[in-house]
Amino acid sequence: MTTPVIELRDVSRGYDGGPPALDDVSLTVRPGEAVAILGPSGSGKSTLLNLIAGLDRPDAGTVTVDGVRVDTLGEAASARFRRAKIGMVFQFFNLLDDLTVEDNVALPARMAGRSRGAAHRRAAELLQSLGVDRHADAYPGRLSGGERQRVAVARALVNRPALLLADEPTGALDTAAGEAVRDLLTELNAAGQTVVLVTHDLALAQSCTTRTVRLVDGRVAAEGSAERPAEGPAEGHTVMAEEAR
Repeated sequence: MTTPVIELRDVSRGYDGGPPALDDVSLTVRPGEAVAILGPSGSGKSTLLNLIAGLDRPDAGTVTVDGVRVDTLGEAASARFRRAKIGMVFQFFNLLDDLTVEDNVALPARMAGRSRGAAHRRAAELLQSLGVDRHADAYPGRLSGGERQRVAVARALVNRPALLLADEPTGALDTAAGEAVRDLLTELNAAGQTVVLVTHDLALAQSCTTRTVRLVDGRVAAEGSAERPAEGPAEGHTVMAEEAR
């Protein structure tokens, strides 16, 4: 049996003495899966994503990503692991406005120790594959929202991560741009990229993932295939194949 890309066991996390943001959550994601984490605001989606990314630590339980216990890593080791193994895409892109598009994409590779030439060659390949290479020398502020999100995806893929985490990646986009990003995530997963998508949008989850996990009040309320939404308690493209390897 293949080693899971993500394995959470009995994970809990609370803040400031309030009710737990996550309460005894277990989750396994295997290589090549596309999993959507669904739930209302305050259900624990962002906390779950931060724990997987090593940006936060659980109060109890274990978090293993690509065979490494990320909950035991120190801050520096966690940052190195994240750069090497995890690509992250955010709702508001998180691009650096004072760097060109190509420099933004190349930056994680440079931080991971690649030479400038190797980092920029990889960045140029990704920008071309994603159809935004004509903007390589432009600054992010001159691009449309959909174009900036494609640049953000290129940046997330520059180190060939084992896992792509997407946090509400279409939330700041208009309908057409959101559909383009949805198609891109579908294409990446079809090429073998493991994807975890955090969203409140059931339609997005059904269109580009294969499994849904629904959180309510910090607990897993239901799981199911994306084609048939999970039922639980009521809420109170070939061109990318090489890049995904």
